Amino acid sequence: MIGPYYRPQLTSMLSITHRATGVALALASVGLALWLVSLASGYGAYGRAMAWASSPLGRLLLLGLGVSLAFHFANGIRHLFWDAGRGFEIRHAYASGYAVMAFTGVATIGLAWFLFFAGGAP
Repeated sequence: MIGPYYRPQLTSMLSITHRATGVALALASVGLALWLVSLASGYGAYGRAMAWASSPLGRLLLLGLGVSLAFHFANGIRHLFWDAGRGFEIRHAYASGYAVMAFTGVATIGLAWFLFFAGGAP
């Protein structure tokens, strides 16, 4: 329980999550750089990198990064509208917040299906 004085709101939770996904994506860029180095290092290094990415843990990590990317992308577009001075009314802020969550949910389901059931990449 958080306490009787503060109740988390959708807008504040989305803001905190936007920051967290931004940090996660920044850290993921190190993994992307390592993957590119393995690609440039030859078949052996690339094969090991792809074997790790194809493992259940690797696919779960890719799913988490995909969810982070989908959320951060959608919420970033929401912030662009705010930067243009649009969507500040409470009902619009909540509607766009729910739209971000819906987009993230649909993208997560699609990515999970691709990674775990369709035999997709890696």
